[in-house]
Amino acid sequence: MNKRVEKATFAGGCFWCMVKPFDQWDGVHEVISGYTGGHTINPTYEQVKSGTTGHLEAVQITYDPAVISYQTMLDLYWPQIDPTDDGGQFQDRGDSYRAAIFYHTPAQQELAEASKREIEESGRFQKPIVTRILPAAPFYPAEDYHQDFYKKNPDEYKADRQKSGRDEFIQEHWTEEDSKQ
Repeated sequence: MNKRVEKATFAGGCFWCMVKPFDQWDGVHEVISGYTGGHTINPTYEQVKSGTTGHLEAVQITYDPAVISYQTMLDLYWPQIDPTDDGGQFQDRGDSYRAAIFYHTPAQQELAEASKREIEESGRFQKPIVTRILPAAPFYPAEDYHQDFYKKNPDEYKADRQKSGRDEFIQEHWTEEDSKQ
């Protein structure tokens, strides 16, 4: 039995909306909301939200590559974001809400770059694809109340997601098969 696990790290705006699309798949062991890519060690939510830490809100996924591949992770990631928006995602504005893929291995980097090229070449978007592909940096888990927010606070999660405009964007730009919600 394969006990090997790998990590995938994605920023896609508010991390509350980035957990559920990954959390429900076989082979995914854990999805943690947190902060990465910045210069502040062990930042708080308030520090990250202020825009002074350089961190992005992100999710780090621990998964079994024998059950679910990194390519599948990328296929799940892209339809959750607006890859043309470098000012944040949907209602969440500012640097800490920008989209990025943080690769952990050269193989992940290669797959991420190939998936980005595929989206660029698809003609699906009229604007350039600006989602960054960056080396993984230290990842700091967010405070407990941010973890599994969609499960702990389903009404607030649903209201926030509805207000964000994320679902309308997904419906307009991605097929149901793409978004796999």
